[in-house]
Amino acid sequence: MQHRINLLHRLGNYVLSDGQTWKDIIQIAAATNSWFTPEFINLASNQIAAAFLDKTKLENWARFYSIPDKIISPRNVGIVMAGNIPLVGFHDFLSVFIAGHKQTIKLSAKDNILLPHLIQYLIAEDAAVKDFISFGEMLKGCDAYIATGSNNTARYFDYYFGKYPHIIRRNRTSVAILDGNETNDELQQLADDVYFYFGLGCRNVTKLFLPRAYDFVPLLNAFRKFNYLADHNKYKNNYDYQLALLILNKKYYMTNDSVILTENESPFSPISILHYEYYDHRETVSISLQSNPDIQCIVGHQFTPFGEAQKPSLTDYADGADTLQFLHSLND
Repeated sequence: MQHRINLLHRLGNYVLSDGQTWKDIIQIAAATNSWFTPEFINLASNQIAAAFLDKTKLENWARFYSIPDKIISPRNVGIVMAGNIPLVGFHDFLSVFIAGHKQTIKLSAKDNILLPHLIQYLIAEDAAVKDFISFGEMLKGCDAYIATGSNNTARYFDYYFGKYPHIIRRNRTSVAILDGNETNDELQQLADDVYFYFGLGCRNVTKLFLPRAYDFVPLLNAFRKFNYLADHNKYKNNYDYQLALLILNKKYYMTNDSVILTENESPFSPISILHYEYYDHRETVSISLQSNPDIQCIVGHQFTPFGEAQKPSLTDYADGADTLQFLHSLND
């Protein structure tokens, strides 16, 4: 266990050192998937290094679950990874590695550069790592499965993996509850929760819940810090398309030239769109959202602080499914 933790700690130092080899890999990943800008790859990898690969945090995490120092009969866990934001599947890889099990990973074609490189770094540090990690297109014969996808693909995962121990994740998104008393700094931080990774992550805020008579002007002005995203070709194409739809359908909207606000009941919104809905009783909205299976994270006063949605800790498990406890149970 301590050896695995030390390896991961060195991996974190490698990422944070920002050496030329890592910079080159970032450029290759950005060229492969234009949604993965160097800015957002660095954001994701630095967050992983700081929050997931810190030696003390890893030791405390493993100790809490009483993970054995060495697994006598490691299981092979099949992992189907998503590719919506850079290194989105890293936590699943990390959990299996810490738990001492083997893993076979099916990468998303959208994110197939970064993680293999980081794993090659671990193998270079200790060749024995190669015996515990492999990649494959077919995940037959695994002892357990962790699969992340859409609500549609989750039905297939249920069919194929349902008879094995499994965690199957579906579509999720995040929201913010505002009370109208937010400072300009808090609105600027909320912009991070909305715009980071172009809004493609499950922890991105895609809908606002607002008190009636809410003043949108400070919000739209604070969000202008991300107006440079309009220079990104794919993002701008989505923005223009969504704006045209609203105009053609004569729907009311507001915009600051980089995001479009429109009233809509759905917590899920397309790229470049931010939904909003008015509330009369904040407590009623809070209770409803906390029991909503579509919601990953709630941002606001008394919830996840503004600007922290994209900074999960080791125990902020996707879909609320405790990955490490699941893996620990495979030892029984």
